[in-house]
Amino acid sequence: MNPAPVEFLHYLGGKWVAGDGAQLTSTSPTRPDEVVARGRYASAAQVDQALADADAAREDWANAAMATRAAVLRKAAAIIREHAQEWGAELTREEGKTLPEGVGEVTRAAQVLEYQAGQADREAGEVYHSPRVGERIEVIRRPVGVVSCITPFNFPIAIPAWKMAPALIHGNTVVWKPADKVPLLAMRFASALHEAGLPAGVVNLVLPETPDANAMLTDPRVAAVTFTGSTAVGRTIAASCAAVGVPVQAELGGKNPAIVLADADIPHAVTQVINGAFNSSGQKCTATSRVAVVDEVADHFICLLSSELAARRTGDPLDHSVAMGPMVDAGPRDTALAAVRRSVSGGSTLIAGGGVPEVPGCAGGYFLDPTVIEVSSTNDELWVDELFAPVLAVLRVGDAEEAFAAADCGPYNLSAAVFTDSLAASFDAVDKLHTGMLHINSETSGADPHVPFGGNGASGFGPKEQGQAALEFFTKTTTMYLGRWPR
Repeated sequence: MNPAPVEFLHYLGGKWVAGDGAQLTSTSPTRPDEVVARGRYASAAQVDQALADADAAREDWANAAMATRAAVLRKAAAIIREHAQEWGAELTREEGKTLPEGVGEVTRAAQVLEYQAGQADREAGEVYHSPRVGERIEVIRRPVGVVSCITPFNFPIAIPAWKMAPALIHGNTVVWKPADKVPLLAMRFASALHEAGLPAGVVNLVLPETPDANAMLTDPRVAAVTFTGSTAVGRTIAASCAAVGVPVQAELGGKNPAIVLADADIPHAVTQVINGAFNSSGQKCTATSRVAVVDEVADHFICLLSSELAARRTGDPLDHSVAMGPMVDAGPRDTALAAVRRSVSGGSTLIAGGGVPEVPGCAGGYFLDPTVIEVSSTNDELWVDELFAPVLAVLRVGDAEEAFAAADCGPYNLSAAVFTDSLAASFDAVDKLHTGMLHINSETSGADPHVPFGGNGASGFGPKEQGQAALEFFTKTTTMYLGRWPR
């Protein structure tokens, strides 16, 4: 029997409150007739209240010792770890990734909180030599203020963690709008912070319909906006914020290439490409969505790819034997299917998938077979357009030079992978690929909390996320010239 739907509530000023807007219903992409959570959207007035609560809490939170802020993050991390299995299963029901992936994501959120809590034990600010006798120069960092945080459906607890943890540890307050497809996991994350003793108003979870969210971008109380989502929406947000002088950190789309050179370990490359392309149903900005493979090893690569993919099951993501669950909704699935069919009609070769599987017990689920298409040109839409789906384009190339050129075409520059045993080829990859992240002999997906994350070109706008890069966005500096009286 499926669990009863959870009542979705907003978290404003340290209290859980019902929304005043239209009806909001979250259903399972595995069984669309199964309601996971229901409630109401927030009204424009409730968005304003969230901003007011964050603004009211701003000064006290900024003035708290960083060790105090760190203690809250560490306690919240412990609460999240304690509920990893339960919340991971809820994540799987609500978003569709497999149970091991769901539990892993919840655990990753705890890890991010723990890493950022460690800022309390690291250096603070910088001291420089002065050209003048009797003076030193110190750069002091302070919080920017109220941060609007807008997060997507595909990592409903990890992405909020890696945005909010650095914002909070550096003394900012947050107004957070999650994706409306994953309200339950948003509540779980906010509840961990609440239970950990976060002061009222420091984080405010508010989920309005899009028109009522505009104040989160342009209200005078907003000091910064951090966003993850599509390139089109991100650029619209950046334009709105630029008009009022609000800085934006935006992690956007990706069309991430893998390059398989002749000296690669082909079985290893196949496994890594499959993981990068089809884990999380391909719904990751860092997913591997295209592969340039040199002719010399292309037949071997494609043969192993087809064989290994055939051994993976698509189905109910709560089933431990399943490797891939559904997509989040029928719309993006059908868009991906249409693109695949256009490519095949144009002369591309279907290697695997390309259809909607029947999954017992999951009637109407938003499933798509893991799909591999061999394209003949970099002009094919499957080579250049982001689908955000379990669809992988394969292109044969003559040599490494052609592979690098094919991988670097298109507007997106988020992540790339090169499979090779050559140090020279690894150095060439750095010079020839304009990507934000480069993996040598590993999949394009993945992020660690202590290093910068983000892309170039159409894949990002503003400062990178995570690691010390987060410090640059969530703090502002004062350069102090500290001198003494002349003697």
